[in-house]
Amino acid sequence: MTIQPVGLASNFHLAERRISRNHTLDELDAKLGQRTVVFTPTGEAVADVVAAAGREIRGLASVSAVNRVLSHNPDALWGLASRERYNVAEPRAEGLVAYLMLNAKGLRALGDGNLNRSDPDLALVARQNERPAGIYCWAIYAPAFLMGAVPLAYEKICIPRYAGISIYAWAATADGHRICQTLGFTRGAPLKGDFAPQLYYYPRGEERKEMNPTYDRYQPTSNERRVTVSVARSFDDLMRIVSLRSAVYIAEQECPYEEEFDGNDLAATHLIGYVGNEPAGCLRLRFFGSFAKVERLAVRHEFRNTRLSFKLVRAGIDLCREKGYRRLYGHSRADLVKFWSMFGFRPVPDRPQFAFSDVAYVEMALDLELASGALAIGENPYHLLRPEGRWHEKGILENSASRGVRTNSGE
Repeated sequence: MTIQPVGLASNFHLAERRISRNHTLDELDAKLGQRTVVFTPTGEAVADVVAAAGREIRGLASVSAVNRVLSHNPDALWGLASRERYNVAEPRAEGLVAYLMLNAKGLRALGDGNLNRSDPDLALVARQNERPAGIYCWAIYAPAFLMGAVPLAYEKICIPRYAGISIYAWAATADGHRICQTLGFTRGAPLKGDFAPQLYYYPRGEERKEMNPTYDRYQPTSNERRVTVSVARSFDDLMRIVSLRSAVYIAEQECPYEEEFDGNDLAATHLIGYVGNEPAGCLRLRFFGSFAKVERLAVRHEFRNTRLSFKLVRAGIDLCREKGYRRLYGHSRADLVKFWSMFGFRPVPDRPQFAFSDVAYVEMALDLELASGALAIGENPYHLLRPEGRWHEKGILENSASRGVRTNSGE
């Protein structure tokens, strides 16, 4: 969330003790808001809270402009109040969070700088029954004691109608920039066919997946052509791996079963590639003291006209770099040396071809630069507790830390 330059602006000051710099919007704990109330203000309550903001912030939108937007989409504004002072019979807002639910034209206007944020054209704003193309964080006005209401206000745009819609913001002050960065916004918003460097951007849904590491981008999709990769994490995932490799290596290449499933699959990390929602390819990674081995790349024949093989290899390289490896090793089929060379692999000098499962192979290696955020001792210990390939997301064991340390009740 941010301080807006026009429209309903905010004197929102971050309470560092309550929301740390490591907590993005999706990680904020709703328990922070247990002493606050978030509600839909009307009439006099809207006028009063806008007037309160106007005493501290210059250039606010008029009450009439706000009410015009609310008549178009009541989800545009949420009142914040202390639970102790909230009276359901006469609800009074002590702060607010405002959103503009923008349709496709509105999102383009925002990116172009043509959206009048203080008095928006309603033709650019989605109605309450419409799914928007983007959610603009129009404003936050919240005294410090209402900081805990921010997670509750965020939940209002996590309902099915708004879930997965990315959020955009504009910071006008140093505090605004700091808050955006604290809550996980990225400076510069990618828009279809353009880029808006002046906006902050918080991707959600498929857009958020596209911001994830290359090895963690799959999620169910309606786009049948979308090519993504994910780490295998379940028994069902391993069944997909077995099916894929059986189709490619056993059925197509007539590799004996015991040679294909060689006893190393339970000591490896597997990547699955998807085309749409269909498992279409896989890659196996094994880890040794000073190097990682890339192997068992397989793509179903009906998907070999996609870029899946390239995405699988790139994802495997990125995952190894993240784990701290500087050298990769692999066995390339003699006729596929050129393919592996496209990623920087080179034949190991002075090593002859060798064969297994009736195929000639060449030893190849790739030297890597260490990833900037590579896993290491001395960094955040919770990172090493997170699921394989999900080091960028808060894990369940971090959530368990909120329970504190169990103490013995007696001897």
